[in-house]
Amino acid sequence: MAKAAKTSFVCQACGAVSSRWAGKCAACGEWNTIVEEEGVAAVAATPGSGLTRSAKGKPAPLETLAGSTAEAPRIATGLPELDRVTGGGIVPGSALLIGGEPGIGKSTLLLQVAARFAEAGRRAIYFSGEEAAAQVRLRAERLGLAAAPVALGAETNLANILATLEQERRPDLVIIDSIQTLWADGLDAAPGTVSQVRAASQSLIRFAKQSGAAMLLVGHVTKDGQIAGPKVIEHMVDTVLYFEGDRGHTYRILRAVKNRFGPADEIGVFEMVGSGLREVANPSELFLGDRDNSAPGTAVFAGIEGSRPLLVEFQALVAPSSLGTPRRATVGWDANRLSMLLAVLDARCGVSFSQADVYLNVAGGLRITEPAADLAAAAALVSSLLATPLPPEDVYFGEISLSGAVRPVSHMTTRLREAHKLGFKRAVVPASGDIDKGADRPKVQRLTHLREIIDIVGGAKTRSGNTPSSRARGED
Repeated sequence: MAKAAKTSFVCQACGAVSSRWAGKCAACGEWNTIVEEEGVAAVAATPGSGLTRSAKGKPAPLETLAGSTAEAPRIATGLPELDRVTGGGIVPGSALLIGGEPGIGKSTLLLQVAARFAEAGRRAIYFSGEEAAAQVRLRAERLGLAAAPVALGAETNLANILATLEQERRPDLVIIDSIQTLWADGLDAAPGTVSQVRAASQSLIRFAKQSGAAMLLVGHVTKDGQIAGPKVIEHMVDTVLYFEGDRGHTYRILRAVKNRFGPADEIGVFEMVGSGLREVANPSELFLGDRDNSAPGTAVFAGIEGSRPLLVEFQALVAPSSLGTPRRATVGWDANRLSMLLAVLDARCGVSFSQADVYLNVAGGLRITEPAADLAAAAALVSSLLATPLPPEDVYFGEISLSGAVRPVSHMTTRLREAHKLGFKRAVVPASGDIDKGADRPKVQRLTHLREIIDIVGGAKTRSGNTPSSRARGED
């Protein structure tokens, strides 16, 4: 007699399982995210879907940590920016997950990658679950890639996809667009639910590990910009990439947040043009290309994204407020960080913003999470408050503590070299921190406390050579 199917209620936001339905998940607090799903163990799994299990296991071989292991081989994608983000290329047999907002250019990027693989003599298969094959062909024609020998399929059934991959010649690259559209016959759940996504990911990753084919999965994102569903897919794959950018701007940023074969937090910069995504070799010039040097409230920050130095402009606007509670708004920076910085300026430096609306923007739509941007943001805020433009040849970086002290940051020499390469003459940096003496760099002015930035801004109008500063540690 067939065993009755056991059902459970699973939260689609965090993956928590409960015995009954509720409007609010007790684990994560999200509303209307609990869905009834049939248990995997209670259903007859589809052959080839990866959901079946053997009746009896066998002992697994154990090894020691000693011994030499060859570095993982890599396949160049033909896109140097993508190779930089993945750590030198895609590793055969690895699984990569890429997420991004709708319309940001994920399918365009992956189609270009598949075409580069195919044109190099490798086999690339592109499965589209959201678009018909004719739509993908139209995109390929617009990008000038119609002649690339890419194998194209429009399929969402997991068993059919695995059967296709096993009967064809072993592929070098498999692209699934997207993982939320796949469904397995053995699960009585809608596509995109936790059970379906987990089953599809496990089956595809198992195929990648056994066959040596690189698997590229596309994941939907929520309104907060996170990959939809619980973190189960991100834990299973080897590399997690986020494709970011403002659709009002032409450039896109590919960011690695997890990479088992290379550094995390590395970025690659692309520009969206008529022929697809074009790589940007020097993103600092892109973010600083339209600067208005005469406007108060702008400061250039020398940052680090992964191993890449990146110069961006912080823009601040401080305006009188007619509201009882002045407004604080940020774009590209943490709002809590701005509140902390305003409190430090008020308590430690005597500069009050209590009667003013404060707006802070990172030019170009780039999002900065590095604490080293505190000093550049403070300089822009004070410059806007005093209506005094900062010297256009200055760059800033340094972390601000709650006491107002300017704390050292990492990669100071790398930041200074990038500033020197782009023609900046002076860098305002923390008082402590190692800098290579022989490096090509601008003149350095070191600060010990945040109040010294007020002297720099106040003396900017009369600055003819060195900035007068009675409390600065000096220049070297």
